[in-house]
Amino acid sequence: MSLYDIPLRTLSGDPTTLAAYEGKVVLVVNVASKCGLTPQYEGLERLQKQYGDRGFTVLGVPCNQFGGQEPGTAEEIGTFCSATYGVTFPLLEKTDVNGPGRHPLYAELTKTADAAGEAGDVQWNFEKFLISPQGEVTRFRPRTEPESAELVAAIEANLPA
Repeated sequence: MSLYDIPLRTLSGDPTTLAAYEGKVVLVVNVASKCGLTPQYEGLERLQKQYGDRGFTVLGVPCNQFGGQEPGTAEEIGTFCSATYGVTFPLLEKTDVNGPGRHPLYAELTKTADAAGEAGDVQWNFEKFLISPQGEVTRFRPRTEPESAELVAAIEANLPA
């Protein structure tokens, strides 16, 4: 099964897959509303606005596995993201990214090593996986800011012509 075939659900509970984004650059990020890294939503939204019309999207994946920092319901998460950070990018339902209940999407994504050559579990909220239009994955750890030079360069290098 490819990344594009894995069943997903939107924050509102509707079924979807990454096939909706095939041929685009997708930045999958596990997000949380009550984390020290939560202000990264601002940079993620700026990336969405800057590159959204060029074949790019951020895909937020709420996760409550790190310090219980995403405790809300789907409605509370959606309201927080739009009211606090003006988020316009799509959000998926709250998902486990590690452990025995790890979502199949993250079972695949976490096989990818980071720049230091380390694969495996997601370290914390706001870990980023950049999926190229060809389905190749590049991993960025949580403290990599959304608008960092290395992440922006990877996005720009993969934008469809």
